[in-house]
Amino acid sequence: MSSWWVDPDLAPEAACAFASLDAVFALDGELIARSPLSRVLRVTLDGRRYYVKHYVGDRGNPWRTWFGLRSRLLKPPVQREWENLQAFQAWGIPTARLAAYGLERHGGRFVRGALITAELPETVDMAQMARDGDTRLKDRHWVAAVSRQLAQATRAMHAAGFAHNDLKWRNLLVDRNEPPHLYFIDCPAGTYWWGPFLEYRKIKDLACLDKVAKYQLSRPQRLRFYLDYVQRAHLNAADRKVVARVLSFFAGRE
Repeated sequence: MSSWWVDPDLAPEAACAFASLDAVFALDGELIARSPLSRVLRVTLDGRRYYVKHYVGDRGNPWRTWFGLRSRLLKPPVQREWENLQAFQAWGIPTARLAAYGLERHGGRFVRGALITAELPETVDMAQMARDGDTRLKDRHWVAAVSRQLAQATRAMHAAGFAHNDLKWRNLLVDRNEPPHLYFIDCPAGTYWWGPFLEYRKIKDLACLDKVAKYQLSRPQRLRFYLDYVQRAHLNAADRKVVARVLSFFAGRE
């Protein structure tokens, strides 16, 4: 069984290249990343660049794959990722445009899948900005504009009972507009939680953001982000406990 969706508004060359799962797996392009179960290519079609993610089913240690049951019982990462990007769009969180996605199963077992997103032009991830010493991170007005967007997006996501689970600066893109626009990308590990499990995952998301922020931003800027996130003018007793958990989350693990 196979399922495949293509954006009907794609330009002709891209529409042809992404017409089927077979066509997408036959594509060549610039290799961006690789793991045992996936790879990411960058291709240029109709004068526009796209990121093509190939995923394959579980391989290797049968214990780790639950003797083949994992790929039958759980959603594969490729499906989680396209559904998460669709959820971001529904919550008003800007993200990359989906160009095509789908998967193939044999006997109920996930075999392979692909996800294609259009490049967001003139953007850079915030982790790269930190590594490069980008001067925008020293501009308090620029930081404030991005921080407000990030707080709003994170609050919307958490209010829906969803945690990103990898909310790091490398998965946040910003453009060169004035004011700047923030985009969420790459979220195959995000999912819905409840009760204390959700609270723990929310703390983890906030701690992942602060892991780089504590070296790049001032304490007032980091506090301003949290206050925007909780929509309060001042910290209350419960907030102080949350902040303490965020600050200690990665203690001894860095």
